[in-house]
Amino acid sequence: MLVTSTDLTGPVIGIQARTNSPAAAACTGCGAPSEWSHSRYVRHLADAAVGGRRVRIDLSVRRLYCENPACPKVTFAEQVPGLTERYQRRTPLLQRVVEEVGVLLAGRGGARMLRVVDVALSRSTVLSQLMRMPLPPLVTPHVLGVDDFALYGDTYGTLLVDATTRLPLTLWKGRDAEQLGRWLREHPGVDVACRDGSLAYRQGIAAGAPDALQVSDRFHLWQGLSRRVKDVASAHRDCLPAALPEPEDTTPERDGAATTADTRADRHARRLFEAVHAAIDTGRSHSSVARELGLDRRTVRKYARARTWQEVVRRPPRRPSTLDPYLDYLQQRWDEGEHSATVLHQELPAKGYSGHYQRVKMAVAPLRRGLPLDEPCERPPSPREVARWIVTAPHRHTPQTAERLHRLLEHCPELHRTHDLIRRFAAMLDNHDATPLPDWLDRLTAGGLPPLVGIATALREDRDALVQGITTPLQLRRERRPHHRRKLQKRIMAGRAGVPLLRQRVVLIAHLRRRYPDRPITSSE
Repeated sequence: MLVTSTDLTGPVIGIQARTNSPAAAACTGCGAPSEWSHSRYVRHLADAAVGGRRVRIDLSVRRLYCENPACPKVTFAEQVPGLTERYQRRTPLLQRVVEEVGVLLAGRGGARMLRVVDVALSRSTVLSQLMRMPLPPLVTPHVLGVDDFALYGDTYGTLLVDATTRLPLTLWKGRDAEQLGRWLREHPGVDVACRDGSLAYRQGIAAGAPDALQVSDRFHLWQGLSRRVKDVASAHRDCLPAALPEPEDTTPERDGAATTADTRADRHARRLFEAVHAAIDTGRSHSSVARELGLDRRTVRKYARARTWQEVVRRPPRRPSTLDPYLDYLQQRWDEGEHSATVLHQELPAKGYSGHYQRVKMAVAPLRRGLPLDEPCERPPSPREVARWIVTAPHRHTPQTAERLHRLLEHCPELHRTHDLIRRFAAMLDNHDATPLPDWLDRLTAGGLPPLVGIATALREDRDALVQGITTPLQLRRERRPHHRRKLQKRIMAGRAGVPLLRQRVVLIAHLRRRYPDRPITSSE
């Protein structure tokens, strides 16, 4: 029977039903069938909403005696397959919705989403239902991926992935060798272990699965080299402006003005520049010079890196902005006598400008002081940008990037040597050929670049795994997508989730994605 009513939470569709089958029901304690009726009672079950209205099923079921004398249960309630479960006041359909929403959105977000579909549950209840979900049975993979991730601050965790199915297996706090070795001993059968260059993971795999083949992951190899290239570029920061094209013209007035200190700030900068360089040239450290001159160590470092005192007082080149195409129009209107930034900003939308008034106000500020408009000027590339140029394949460079990199490498022999070493290693990865590796490691050590010498020592210690990483197709590259998804899941919970909850969501959400894929999953992913 169907009944429509209204309660404090809104309209409710009530369904009244009863079981009429005289068939025997299985005891929930021992499983023995029984037809001996004791009584009836009504169960109140919540079901998925229909038409924006909550659904409540009032189901009358039999309570039966258990006819097995050895069974600890005296009576039990019959269960209706597909509609009821023991100790559950939600139908399996609604329970599955609650669990899957909890997996996807966790507690607070899950509770809000459930209210949209007319299911009123607190965030604590959603989390409780999520933690009650059983994890899929863990099958020891033949190819295991081991990776680390940041939990918060300097605290890291370890993530284990089945490299064949790309499904996460488990995770825990810390990245020590003992815990990894204990897990491998408890789950024998791993034949290949893909990992980064961490010494802890290397020792843990050797202790827990000594017969497993260790493979150094290409992604982490390339990431480590990229960081060392950035360190080399940072050490040669003075060479980076050479990547910019030469200025088209320099006027004699500007050159002459740059050699004299006319203002008080210029004279102060010149005195500091001469004092700092006089002390630095004697071989003293930045800290001792800072103590002597009464300056901050960063100020001393800034003056020591400068080649002329003008570099210290000169304003940094302005970055290009959306207002640059309209600077000529602003100059024209200023010459015509319109000096109101508000009026100029109101005129610019007709020309296509959609930016903020403040940018227009700052642009015309030099005109009020009798100075020309501040034209955009290119800044020297940063060490990170130069490292990206060097590690990127040449055929992927834009013509402008290729030209700048060429000028920079011609100017700085150290960066040219670094570029040559990186391209040699990239050729080994592309060809899956580790034959040139010994010669490449010797060149890396003999190059005289401290960041590269340090990584050469680490690569020699892990040479067997490095060779496997170059020659074998087994890599963690395909596991980076689940790794990034795990970061998103951690951030959704705002860093407040403990490791058990994070493990529950990471494992279950991966299987849930397999059940409801966004698109067909191909073998190349």
